[in-house]
Amino acid sequence: MKRQLQRGFTLIELMIVVAIIGILAAIAIPQYQDYTIRARVTEGFNLAGAVKTGVAEYYNTNSPNWPTSNTLAGVADSITSKYVTSVLVDNTNPGQIVITYSASIGLTGGQQVILSPIASSGASAGAVDWACTGGNLSGKYRPANCR
Repeated sequence: MKRQLQRGFTLIELMIVVAIIGILAAIAIPQYQDYTIRARVTEGFNLAGAVKTGVAEYYNTNSPNWPTSNTLAGVADSITSKYVTSVLVDNTNPGQIVITYSASIGLTGGQQVILSPIASSGASAGAVDWACTGGNLSGKYRPANCR
């Protein structure tokens, strides 16, 4: 009997492997892009943490009034980063915090998320909870508790 040596992969086997890699890449790349945008959006929520504290302190001191500016909340007027254009206390809706994103997050610039304060009553009086009530940033890019 003649013994046959295997010398490598056939062309069809290589084409199948390339097709599988192409399909996986077509699925993975959009998911990775969404993930990176969500990570950049999270930076805005981190920057808003100091403003949320300032708003809550102002409310606890001046209840039932909410601050209408970053200055009244006791935080810097200019809170920015590479991905965040501004984090501001809204002067038309007292207490609300508006996070505005730059185009460098991977979307068009000017995308916003609005955080609204909710004052607690009863046993937890003085506590302030936050709700994502608006903005034009797509829900798929927001953190899970803000969708």
